[in-house]
Amino acid sequence: MTVPPSPRRRTLLVAPLAAATACGTSSTEDPTRTTSPKSSAARTGPDRSRRVIRTQQGIATPQPAHVLLLSYDLSSPRPTVAAVRRVLSDWWARPTPEVTPTVATGPSLYRRLGLATPPRLKDLPSFPHDRLEAHLGGGDVLVQLCGRNASDCERAATRLTARAAGVLAERWQQSGFLPPHAAGETPRNLFGFKDGTENPSTDELARWVWHGDGSTYLVYRRIHMAVAAFDALPVTRQEQIIGRHRAGGAPLGGRREHDPVDLYAKSPQGRYDIPADAHVRLAHSRFDGGARMLRRGYSYDDGAGDQGLLFLAYMRDPALFVRVQERLAAADAMNAFIEHRASAVGHVLPAPPPGGSFGDQLR
Repeated sequence: MTVPPSPRRRTLLVAPLAAATACGTSSTEDPTRTTSPKSSAARTGPDRSRRVIRTQQGIATPQPAHVLLLSYDLSSPRPTVAAVRRVLSDWWARPTPEVTPTVATGPSLYRRLGLATPPRLKDLPSFPHDRLEAHLGGGDVLVQLCGRNASDCERAATRLTARAAGVLAERWQQSGFLPPHAAGETPRNLFGFKDGTENPSTDELARWVWHGDGSTYLVYRRIHMAVAAFDALPVTRQEQIIGRHRAGGAPLGGRREHDPVDLYAKSPQGRYDIPADAHVRLAHSRFDGGARMLRRGYSYDDGAGDQGLLFLAYMRDPALFVRVQERLAAADAMNAFIEHRASAVGHVLPAPPPGGSFGDQLR
């Protein structure tokens, strides 16, 4: 019997990278290899290497206004792989139409179950200036719930937790939102700057986000922002810290939001347009061989002066985040106004094939 596609699954027709289309395809080839003219010519005939992969939604799909992040730990003193698979399969089989769930497995889950850990899944190292609160980070299973309304996300979380009883227990949860913005416009963070301008385009996702099996990796950071202190700065100083103009999002020295960031442009006085300690300069993909991550951040406001950014980023290898964060922790001018207070990393499982069960990769 053919199983109809789940509404929470993206079905992608995959070809070699040189023939990837704009629908967010992935490739089984090494994404860093350059295709020679000879090999390109050989691919002009019928392509028999195209195959379907299935990815979870909530990554490259449009970003709704609200998010609720959940973390679970194994609750049984003698957990079994079969029990965890049953929970994940049950979650997948009973979708909530109003909410998009995205599920990732943390490195601790594999250790506790005695399974081989995915090759790129490692606990993140400590970074200078971190002030992590253990009870607000980590977890065996991570879930991102995205929806148009916060109440829909909360109801979905309640159902997931109830279905996991006896196997998974909630470790923490964190809600977030997008400040109001026009359709198609890059959202702004609580500092008032556009956040996500440098995301890879849809047709670049195969190279920088997806693996050939439809999996990817998630890095989460809960970043407290000293909003009042930053807002008190003159706008020109804010722009030097970020490396972009506040009003339109253009890089310093540029005119439009999506103008390329020119790290070498100088003023008539011989100063770099983008300062050496600007966030945009230190985070630039040039320092990582062009490798990029797909950021899907949300703001949070927990009251009592605790506001900030829920940094959510998807990438082929969390080592990319580690390299970027090491540069930022060492010299970013924005460090005076932010603190990383929670952290998590996870392997985002691919969606199952027709007739398959979600979580079958846990073996």
